[in-house]
Amino acid sequence: MRLPNTNDAVFTPLLRLYFFMNYFISFEDRLAEVQTHFRLGDLDLGRRRFLDLAYDCDNLYTLEKAVNCSLKHNNETDEGKAAFSRDALQLLSEFHAGSYPSQAVEQELFRHDGIFKSYSSGNFSLQDVKVSLKPGEILGVVGENGNGKTTLLRCLAGQLEADLVPENFSYLPKTQSFYYTLKQFTGFIPQRIPRWYGKLRDNLHFAASCAGIYGEHNRVQVNFVLERFGLHRFADLTWNQISSGYRTRFEIARVILQRPRMLILDEPLANLDINAQQTLLQDLRFLAKSPSHPMGVVLSSQQLFEVEKVADQVLFIRKGKPVYNEVSESEAESNAVVTLELETTADREQLETALSDGLQSLKYTGGLYIIETAKSADETLIQLVNQKIPVRYFRDISHSTKRFFN
Repeated sequence: MRLPNTNDAVFTPLLRLYFFMNYFISFEDRLAEVQTHFRLGDLDLGRRRFLDLAYDCDNLYTLEKAVNCSLKHNNETDEGKAAFSRDALQLLSEFHAGSYPSQAVEQELFRHDGIFKSYSSGNFSLQDVKVSLKPGEILGVVGENGNGKTTLLRCLAGQLEADLVPENFSYLPKTQSFYYTLKQFTGFIPQRIPRWYGKLRDNLHFAASCAGIYGEHNRVQVNFVLERFGLHRFADLTWNQISSGYRTRFEIARVILQRPRMLILDEPLANLDINAQQTLLQDLRFLAKSPSHPMGVVLSSQQLFEVEKVADQVLFIRKGKPVYNEVSESEAESNAVVTLELETTADREQLETALSDGLQSLKYTGGLYIIETAKSADETLIQLVNQKIPVRYFRDISHSTKRFFN
C-alpha cells in the first residue's frame, strides 16, 4: 500500500490538507468531537457520531453497548435527552485508543483516464470521462437530465459493460468473472430502489448473512444500522408501509452491512426533504471517512450546491462529455471573472448603474440575474447595499457547476 500521490492534479492544496487531516485524526480528537456535541446539546449529531465511533472500534461488545444506550434513550423528552447525554458520555469514557484500529491510506480505489460507452442503437455515447477515486473521497456527478450521469454510474458499478478492466480497480480480488466480482464488491443504489418483500428487519438480517455475518454479529450489526439510520421504528414494517425516503435509508443501511469499498448512489436526494438531504450528505461524509472502514463514494444529484459542499471532486457531464472536473486552485485564482446569482426587485437599469464599476455582463433568467464582474463577491454586495438595491438572494457561483447549466 502507498500514500496517495499528492502531486496528482486532482489534489488542490486545501484538499490535500483536508484529506490527510481526515485520515490521521487521532482517537482522542474523535472522542473529544463526540463529547463536545453532547455537551453543547447537539444530540442528533452527537448520537450519530457516537454510534460511528463505536462502529469504528470494531469491537462487538462496545458496539452493542452503544446501540443499547441509544435505544434506551430514544425519546424526545428533556429528561430522556439529559439521560442519554449522561449515559453516552459515561460510555465514551470507557472507550480507549487501543480498541480503535488505525487504517493506512491506500492507493486509489479506481482510476480510468477516459471511460467510453456507446449503445448499439441511438446517437448517445459517454466519451473520455476521466475518473479517479481514493478511500474517503466523495465524487459528485452533476449535469442536466439525459446527459450521461446514470450511464457513468452504472458503468462504474458493473451494471453496464464498458471499456473497464480489472486493473482499473485496486480493491477487487483476482477472479475470472470480472463484472460479477465488480458488482459483488461495489455497493450500488439506483434511483428507483427495487421492491423488497417481508419485513424491513428481516431483509437486513438476510443482507448481513449474504455478506458472511452470522449469529451475534448479525444481530448486533443489524441493530446498529437500524439505529444509525433512524430505522428502528420501521423495523417490522413492509415496503408498502414506509415512505420512499425511508426506503432510501434502508437501502443505504443494507449496503453498509456489506462494507463495500466503493459506494455508488444515483440521485439519492431525489425523494428526501431538505433536512433529510443535509443529514444524508453528512452521513455519507462520515461513512466515507471511517478510519477502519473507509469508502470511496460516487453520487449523482440535481442538488448542486448541497453536493458541492460535501464532495471532494465534482464532475459535470454534458452530452456524454466531461465539461468540468475540479479546477485547481491556481486555475481558480487566475480566473478574474466573478459570476454571481442575484434575486432583487430592482430593474436592469438600476442594477447596471449600481454595478457599473466592474460589470462585464448582466443576464436575466426570468427569476434571477446572472452577473459577471471583475469585482469580488464581497465588493459587489457592498456596491448593491450602497446603492440601496434590495437583495433577496445572493450567491457566488464562480466555482460552482451551476454556471454550466443553460
